[in-house]
Amino acid sequence: METIVLGVEPRIIKKKDAEKLRKNGIVPAVVYHKGEETLPISVNEIALKKLVHSAESHIIDLQFPDGSFKRSFIKSVQFHPVTDRIIHTDFQLFSADEVIELEVPVSTSGLSAGVEKGGRLQIIRHALTIKGKPENMPDHLVIDVTALEIGHSIHVKDIPMDAYAGLTIDADPDAPVITVLASKKESEATTEEAATPAS
Repeated sequence: METIVLGVEPRIIKKKDAEKLRKNGIVPAVVYHKGEETLPISVNEIALKKLVHSAESHIIDLQFPDGSFKRSFIKSVQFHPVTDRIIHTDFQLFSADEVIELEVPVSTSGLSAGVEKGGRLQIIRHALTIKGKPENMPDHLVIDVTALEIGHSIHVKDIPMDAYAGLTIDADPDAPVITVLASKKESEATTEEAATPAS
C-alpha cells in the first residue's frame, strides 16, 4: 500500500473557528490513538479531497510544522449534507505491529460470464473493512468475477483471501458484494411472459 505525506497544522478549538477554517479552504480534523489524548489539527481541503476520493486506500504520514511525522489512516469523514464538501475528518494513528481496520476499495478482474450474455455487472459494496497489520493492507481488494452468471452474486464469504495473507474481511459473511443483473430488455421480456395468461 502506498504511503502519502499530508501536511497538517495543530489547531486550538474555539467556537466558530471551524467555520472560518472551512471558508478559507481548510478542513478541521482530529488525530487519535488508543490511550492517547486526541489532537485537533487542520488540513488543506484540496489535498485531503484527493485522498478521500481516491480509488485506492492509503497509509498517511501526517507532517507537522516542526518536521515530525505521525503515521495514520483516515478513520472517518463527514460531508456537508447539501454541498458534499468535506467538513471534518478523523485520522487514527497506529504502530507497525498493531492490527487495524481499514476500508479498502473493491475492484474486479475478469469478464463475467453473465456480462458476456448481456447482463450488467453491479458493485453493491464499493469498499470493505479489512482487518490486519498495516504492512499487509492492499491498495484495493481485487475480486475475480469471471464465473459470475446473470442473477448470481458474490458474497463476502465467497471472496478468497489466500492472496491477502493475515487479512480478514470484517463484514456480514452473507452480505452481497457484486452481482450481475439481467439487461433491461430481458427483464421486460420476463415480466411480459409472466403477465401473459396461459392459453
